[in-house]
Amino acid sequence: MRILAEQCGYCGACVAVCPQNILELSDMKVTVHDGCEKCDFCLVVCPLGAIRS
Repeated sequence: MRILAEQCGYCGACVAVCPQNILELSDMKVTVHDGCEKCDFCLVVCPLGAIRS
């Protein structure tokens, strides 16, 4: 998974739905930590389409 920083609105929707708690919103960017299981919850809830699998 990758976050397209230029498209991201930093709303935190992806962080809120991540069942693995590997997404972090800080300093106006989303950081993806190790442990992603490719559930795609974040991809589905992103209102700006800033997440790609």
